[in-house]
Amino acid sequence: MTTHAAAGRDPLVAGSVPLLARAIPFIGHFQIRNRGTVVGSLVHADPAAELPAVLTLLAGSVRLARADGERLVAARDFFLGPLESAAQPGELATEAVFPVLPPATGTAFTEVSRRQGDYAVCGVAALAGLDTGGRVATARVACLSLAPVPLVVDVTAAAAGSGGDAPDFSAAADLVRERVDPEPDLHATAAYRRHALAVLASRALTWAWEDYRKAA
Repeated sequence: MTTHAAAGRDPLVAGSVPLLARAIPFIGHFQIRNRGTVVGSLVHADPAAELPAVLTLLAGSVRLARADGERLVAARDFFLGPLESAAQPGELATEAVFPVLPPATGTAFTEVSRRQGDYAVCGVAALAGLDTGGRVATARVACLSLAPVPLVVDVTAAAAGSGGDAPDFSAAADLVRERVDPEPDLHATAAYRRHALAVLASRALTWAWEDYRKAA
């Protein structure tokens, strides 16, 4: 029953799972955030929604309860397609588990929409794990409004070692551009989405790196 608004203003959420807190302001308008719930958004399984991408990137899970017990379903198995989740008839989603990341990890979220509050034309959630020298050791991005389910791209090979005074995530952005296969619709061409996702990936990874550096 936790609404988006309640989660977004909770200091425990901001301190423990900052990526969730950063994604929530992008959800619709404040009227929607005051009424919509976190778990409800996940079960709705809209590939253009923010929270499924966040949960998938964090390797979270959803708890499903039924009359004879319950089960915990990993995000990678929970989202099956547009508006289709692993919840079966007779099951109720009761909890979402957003794992707490290691201390040396930065996160960021950004998206592009036609108007504030609209569904995203495309968006990116990013995390960057850093070594003791402040350079990237692991990096992943989750793309939303792109495929039937959130798409996670591991860009560690392209981003590893980046950092210092001027981190360069252009190679990671190129890898995202190569891995995605968007479809055109009324809002954007495939070429636009591919280009925008690469730009957003570079931007989000930079912010994730800066997020850690500010906290260090």
